[in-house]
Amino acid sequence: MSACKEEASNFRLGLRTSLIALAATLVLASCASLETDRFGLSEASAARDDVANTLPPEQRKEHERLVAAYGGVYHSPQLEENISKIVTRLVSASERPDINYRVTILNSPAINAFALPGGTLYVTRGLIALANDESELASVLAHEMAHVIARHAAIREAQVRQAMIVSRVISDVVQDPDLGALALAKNKISLAAFSRDQELEADAVGVGISARAGFDPYGASRFLTTMGRYATLRSGGAASANKDQVDFISSHPATPERISLAVTNAGQYGAKGERDQKDFLDSIDGMVYGDDPKEGYVRGRSFLHPNLGFTFTAPEGFSLENTAQAVLGATASGKEALRLDAVRVPGTTPLGSYLASGWIDGVDPNSVQSLTINGFPAATALARGQQWSFRLYAIRFGSDVYRLVFAAREITPANDQTFRAAADTFRRVGEDEIRNVRPLRISVVRVGLTDTAEKLARRMAVPDKKLERFLVLNGLDKDSKLQFGERVKIVVE
Repeated sequence: MSACKEEASNFRLGLRTSLIALAATLVLASCASLETDRFGLSEASAARDDVANTLPPEQRKEHERLVAAYGGVYHSPQLEENISKIVTRLVSASERPDINYRVTILNSPAINAFALPGGTLYVTRGLIALANDESELASVLAHEMAHVIARHAAIREAQVRQAMIVSRVISDVVQDPDLGALALAKNKISLAAFSRDQELEADAVGVGISARAGFDPYGASRFLTTMGRYATLRSGGAASANKDQVDFISSHPATPERISLAVTNAGQYGAKGERDQKDFLDSIDGMVYGDDPKEGYVRGRSFLHPNLGFTFTAPEGFSLENTAQAVLGATASGKEALRLDAVRVPGTTPLGSYLASGWIDGVDPNSVQSLTINGFPAATALARGQQWSFRLYAIRFGSDVYRLVFAAREITPANDQTFRAAADTFRRVGEDEIRNVRPLRISVVRVGLTDTAEKLARRMAVPDKKLERFLVLNGLDKDSKLQFGERVKIVVE
């Protein structure tokens, strides 16, 4: 397969996969074969990766692809020192104190942590932001260490190699992109999770490691509870055991059974250990929260990339997610979805010809039209599959061509007009807009005499559900009473 055809197949599979799982399973592929494109790892992020230089060549390549898929390495000397201190305590109390663990903080808002064979651990700043003390973070790290100790990670690595072979066969042989993508999606979902027995084993071993290291053994049950509440908040209050979730929620389901078992496991260790909330909160005060603007960021229905210099607004009712491979979007009903990414197309190639060149199947050649969007050359076309129909746009912006794909069960005049209006929002951002781009950050504040959860929540720089997000972020429920002088997290600009 030529490089061009291979890229076309990768995009086709990625697009259909995102539709099958509401634009989620592309992120679940973190432990399988990964690719990056124009939304990938920035040079600044790639410049310093302390862990990469310690890995053997065969592991370094997979490490670098994982780091690229999760926005690069997040550097914070105080946080890194704190995690190093936690890991040192956990290793000394573990069944395998001879293993040399290396921890990478990933610059991603995703909620995820995972381990590779040999002791390479990863934790996203998104997950760290949801912890409320060192014992909770220690429970996550100990859980991942348990997977290494029990060789679960080595078993999964072998499965990943097999999955990569299967994926290649699918992309090379299967002609029906819907069926091919469905097989690939199911394959990636199965890889994202350890077996139930492996998860429960890692839970039990991890609680034991944390307790022997002197941490509060109930940190695991508290964090699993937060994960469950986060999943419910994220799904709009309709979380279910069968609902596909992204990242840590999918691979580490916070089920009532697991929370109950975590409490039972913790009870075996008697008196509570240390929580170390002060040092933990000090280490995350000022940490970036949500998307890092350097890699582009989502605000409501809008996506803006300061470095690449463009912005785009999705139609009403869409939720957006920024990944290393693309900007993905879907409606709550799952009946419509979108994908925005960028490729290099020779300037001599007409965009209409590119749309009809086969990078997505089922293009109607009679539907191809040339047009201009905010002064930029563009083309559009319709494509139809067995289950989905697509409105395609290709927009030449600088040295790249941006591919904007809208999908629906059926393209009607009404939704086609909506898709065109959204495509017309693609434009160059002004210098003033770029200068005003600032990341959201975690701010640790003290509760005042008159402060309530509702009052503090109003200070949260989030687009919706301010109170619910404040409570989840701080591990509180609606009946929790704040204490004067207590330290809590809010999100600020």
